[in-house]
Amino acid sequence: MGWTAAQTTAVLVPVIAIVGAVLTALLTYALNQRAARRERRARAFGEALSVIEDYAEMPYRIRRRTGSVDGRQQLTEEVSRIYSRLAFHQALLDIEAPAVAAAYRHLANEAKSEVGEQMKAAWQKPLRTSDAEMNLEKHYDRSRVDTARDRCVLTMRAALGRGAFPAPARQIRRGG
Repeated sequence: MGWTAAQTTAVLVPVIAIVGAVLTALLTYALNQRAARRERRARAFGEALSVIEDYAEMPYRIRRRTGSVDGRQQLTEEVSRIYSRLAFHQALLDIEAPAVAAAYRHLANEAKSEVGEQMKAAWQKPLRTSDAEMNLEKHYDRSRVDTARDRCVLTMRAALGRGAFPAPARQIRRGG
């Protein structure tokens, strides 16, 4: 007696079901891995940008310093920690996302140049001793840092597959 269509169907249906289940599982796994990778990269990008913001905040912190030896030491140690974090995030981006690393390197260099000069000037200013003096009369210019940050964010968004902003990124002002 020969092989029948019913027997072929009886074999094919479970095989197709198993293959379908395996393909569904593989697709789900791949999509979950992709989402986890995107989330990990987005978190790394955000943390890297946070270090730049911490650095850009330093002129304000220096201007509001107490004038004590401990206060000066804390501020200089904080700047050292920021430089270490900048180097860490730069290396991580060099490994994870070279296009983003180049944009971040430009951002960090702009911050070091623009904010570094502001910190130097802030150390030369007289100490503020009253609560009323803690309100600074003007904000430090961050136009170079803001422009470089916006470009870096656009590069990060592209690396995450989210495209570009329809308009420039909103300006974040801290410190003042």
